[in-house]
Amino acid sequence: MKALVTGISGFVGSHMAEFLLREGVEVVGTIRNRSRMDHIAHLLKDIRLAECELRDPFSVESLIGTEQPDLIFHLAAQSFVPTSWNSPIDTIHNNVAGEVNLFEAIRRFGLGTRIQIACSSEEYGQVEPDETPIRETNPLRPLSPYAISKVAQDYLGYQYHKSYGLHVVRTITFNHTGPRRGENFVTSNFAKQIVDIEKGKKPPVIYVGNLDAKRDFTDVRDVVRGYWLALEKGKPGENYNIASGKCYTISEVLALLLSFSEVKIEVKTDPARLRPSDVEILLGDYRKFNEATGWAPEIPFEKTMEDLIEYWRAQP
Repeated sequence: MKALVTGISGFVGSHMAEFLLREGVEVVGTIRNRSRMDHIAHLLKDIRLAECELRDPFSVESLIGTEQPDLIFHLAAQSFVPTSWNSPIDTIHNNVAGEVNLFEAIRRFGLGTRIQIACSSEEYGQVEPDETPIRETNPLRPLSPYAISKVAQDYLGYQYHKSYGLHVVRTITFNHTGPRRGENFVTSNFAKQIVDIEKGKKPPVIYVGNLDAKRDFTDVRDVVRGYWLALEKGKPGENYNIASGKCYTISEVLALLLSFSEVKIEVKTDPARLRPSDVEILLGDYRKFNEATGWAPEIPFEKTMEDLIEYWRAQP
């Protein structure tokens, strides 16, 4: 069996590749000429890389025609919400065009490829307190250009399944983190700041944004196992929440990370870290996915955070 992982050099892509190799799957991954390779350096002898600009339909068609994968895990995206405020059209074009090009190539070659689309809980956006935990039937009220792009990706998956019979499974993943998470993302940013303070690289002050937001965090290693099960047991055309079913305020996340360090650290709010609008609470209900596949989170949040801070301590 051959799997194509778009965005293989990224945070989730590297963990996805590791999981697939353990399952004995042949792994091909897309990269671009500016892709960072440190996350997958230890995998290069076991995987094949294909340089592909997903926004270019000819590049994608050539890739799909050559590889004809059995499975696609479509993880490549502009995935940092604050960047989408600065470059809204770039985010929407990047995330939507890449997916359409993949679908069109699969359709033109008449392949029976099973495709997993990495959607996002940011699609739910403005969630009322009485709507939590969030089920797949909840209204979508997106609050960022990134969220808009993910709504488009989500519904394109549904449309291509209904219109052309493509085997598309849409996974709506809530916040996920763990080793290799980019330092722009809140858990990793806090962990890196703490480690930089421990190493004497910066003064003992940690800068934060909105600490009141409530988020549902799942370990990335549980998430990629979910993506695999989505294509193994999920129903094509359906959407499934992947979440932990537990909620933490960002303040609680910070306190947990600080508990792993013996350094005395001051916390300060940085106005530049505050967004024009922020989702107040994201708490997911994963019962539909559990019933379809048997998936449930296995790695405790404390273990995820401990592994994350140890990842940063191991960096030069």
